[in-house]
Parts: sequence; structure tokens; C-alpha cells
Amino acid sequence: MARDVTDANLVETRDDLVAWLAAGCKPPAAFRVGAEHEKIPFYAAGATPVPYEGPRGIAALLEGMREQLGWEAILDGGNLIGLLDSAAGGAISLEPGGQFELSGAAFETVHETAAELENHLAKVRQVGERLGIGFLALGMSPKWTLAQTPVMPKGRYQIMARYMPKVGSRGLDMMFRTATVQANLDFSSEADMVKKLRVGLALQPMITALFANSPFTDGKLNGFFSARSEIWRHTDNARSGMLPFAFEPGMGFERYVDYALDVPMYFVKRGAVYHDVAGASFRDLLRGRLADMPGERATISDWANHLSTIFPEVRLKRYLEMRGADVGPPERICALSALMVGLYYDADSLAAAWDLVKGWSAEDRQKARDEAPRLALAATVCGRPLRDIAREALVLAAAGLRRRARLDGEGRDETRYLRPLEEIAQSGRCPAQEWIDRFHGAWRGSVEPAFVEAVY
Repeated sequence: MARDVTDANLVETRDDLVAWLAAGCKPPAAFRVGAEHEKIPFYAAGATPVPYEGPRGIAALLEGMREQLGWEAILDGGNLIGLLDSAAGGAISLEPGGQFELSGAAFETVHETAAELENHLAKVRQVGERLGIGFLALGMSPKWTLAQTPVMPKGRYQIMARYMPKVGSRGLDMMFRTATVQANLDFSSEADMVKKLRVGLALQPMITALFANSPFTDGKLNGFFSARSEIWRHTDNARSGMLPFAFEPGMGFERYVDYALDVPMYFVKRGAVYHDVAGASFRDLLRGRLADMPGERATISDWANHLSTIFPEVRLKRYLEMRGADVGPPERICALSALMVGLYYDADSLAAAWDLVKGWSAEDRQKARDEAPRLALAATVCGRPLRDIAREALVLAAAGLRRRARLDGEGRDETRYLRPLEEIAQSGRCPAQEWIDRFHGAWRGSVEPAFVEAVY
């Protein structure tokens, strides 16, 4: 979940909201890629969850990272809840259950994203080892119940936790027990945004299948390859899903603004205080008629923060966020960025990707979305398994990366980051299937070995 934006400029009209999104357009030469990933901390001795407090808690982990990096502290009610690299734009933040997130800086190449990730993991391991903390590379906490999961002291999460059970059956699981990887990418115009949004949405079930990595819950198999993705189907349908309207004629920034205005709010932040307005309308805040805060006017911060509380499979801000993947090992974190850079940042590959998906109906896309958590690459769209779609998409991405020709210091292009996904697509077996085999075999029906084998 994104860190809060600070911009107290008043929003006068709906057009201001549209203009704010449109200001994300940039020339292709300025396109960048950013990666975000969450990892679940645990105490290596006993494989138990890590609370916020205490000499070896999450706060101590953040403090250790601050000493290592020299980044600026982010506080909430006096509690250290994140770190900001104000120079490069990266940040470390906490998810509700203590999931430790790197929101990476925006880079020109996947090579730079990979180097950032390698550096981050080296430092977090160094600090974590000193505290006896390890980090799971799974898309869902495999062992602890929801009641056993720690709660981080962040004001916005307290509001969300109260609201979630009112609008879905799995919202608290989403907040406290799941972990994802995201790739964030740019667009050059409204038309470019629309095409990328549509391609990204259509391909998210395929991405879910390739990255499916959350087969365990409460110490046993949960019946899914991506329980994280399944949980999202039962979280809050007013703010999540496949956005069928994005494929309708007239789609653009204005249509997304109208959608976002109709998504209920969680909070309004003034100073350091989060005011609980869960369920209220941003339209009322825009008019100064919010029932719980009469006379209060919307600011750019309110709008940016509201957009960060909307959770579709692809999210539009001033860039596009791919949100369909379970987190996994470093090579798959980099692979998601490489896949989307290859498809999005080469005109021929983007056009071919649109040709691949443009014949699918809203029902076709939704069926694939519903099947992917349970069937992974065996799920189908228009009678074709997602395994076949993945193979085609990876060929297109590789071609796009080759044409980009961004080389590292050893003369290698970015196609090398696709190899983990190419192996998965070739075999037709998602990562979760490998863990399930271990569970039935060498692990002898226990998830405890995950805390040794499925770690960073």
C-alpha cells in the first residue's frame, strides 16, 4: 500500500482531478520502471511472527535499516513506520501485519531495478540476522492464524481494519497475511494509458498464474495455488477487480476519475491525524459537504491518498501499477518488471499484446480471473489455457526487450530477467505446485520447512 502524499492545494473541480492524472503523461524517453515487493518477517528461532514492539521487533528492524541507509524516518503517532529515500524516491514501509515493503525508485532499466533489489535484500538480511529475523518469499503467511498475526501501529490501517469486515469476508486476511510484488510503469498520453491499462488488465490472470505462490494457510494446504489472489475476490468488490468499464468506448482519465469518485473513502488525513470517514463519498468532500467533516475541502493529498485505497488488478495513478502477482524470490520480482517493460515500452510488442487480448469479452476476462487462483496456468480464456497465453506474451516481451537494447555492464540485455517465467510457462507448473510437491513429499505434511526453504 502506498505511502501518503502531502499536497495541501485545494481541489476546486472534477476537472482538477482529471488534470492531476493526466499530468502523469511523459515522453517515451522519460519512461521508467519501479518495483515494489512485500516480504513476511518471522523469528528464525521457532518460526513465529514478529511484533512491532520490543528489542527485536519491527521497529528495531526499521531502526537498523535507518542506520544502514541514512534514510529519512516516517512517523505515525510517534511510531517509526517507514523510511524515505528523498533523493532517489524509494521508500520502506510496513503493511498492516508487519509485511516489510520496499517501494523501489523509478529507474530507466530493469538492470537498475535488479541492483536496487540486491542491495536492499543484502542490507535487510544483515539487519535481520542481527535481530534473529528472517523473511518469507511467499504470497501468504503459511502458518499463523489471523489472531496470531501482529498489528502495526498505523492510523490508516486501523480505519481499514474496522471497515473491511463490512464489505467482504476476506479483507482482514488481505491486509494482514498476504504479500505481493508490483511493477509500476509510465504512459505517454491518454490513448497510451488506455491501451496499456486494457492490456494489463486482460493479462493479470496470466500474471497471477505465472506468479502463484501462496498454497498454505494456517499450517496446511488451502486448496489454491494463489490464495492471495483468491482473497482479493472476497475483499471489497467496490474497489477491486477487472474494471470492465476500461474496455468500453470513451475510456480515458475522466472515466477513471468518475469510477474513483464512486469508490467509498476510508479516511481524510489532516496533519498527522487520520479522520475515519469510511464509506463516505469523495464527491461530498469535493463539495465541502462531508457529513463527518462539514466545511472541509478536498486537497490534492486527499485525492492521491484516495486513489491509493482503490485496489483493481491494474491501478491508475500518474502511472500504472500491475497488482496481480504473488511475491516470490528475487529473480521473479525482477521478472515482473521485465515482462511489463517488454510489453509496454516497445510499440510493436504493445500492439501485438493488444491483438492477443482484444477479442476477449468482459465475461472471458472475468472467467480467467476467477479460475487463475485455483487452476493457475491450466485456467482458460476463450478455450485457451493461460499457459499458451503466457508463452505468447513472453515471446512478445522478449522481442520488445531486445529492441530496447538496454545493456548492462557485461553487455547483456534485459531478456535475461524473463527466464524464470519462461521456465514456468514451458513446464506449465506454477511455483505453488513445487511447494505442494514438497509438502506431500520431503516436508511430510508440515509447513515448517518453508521457513528455511522459502526465504530471502
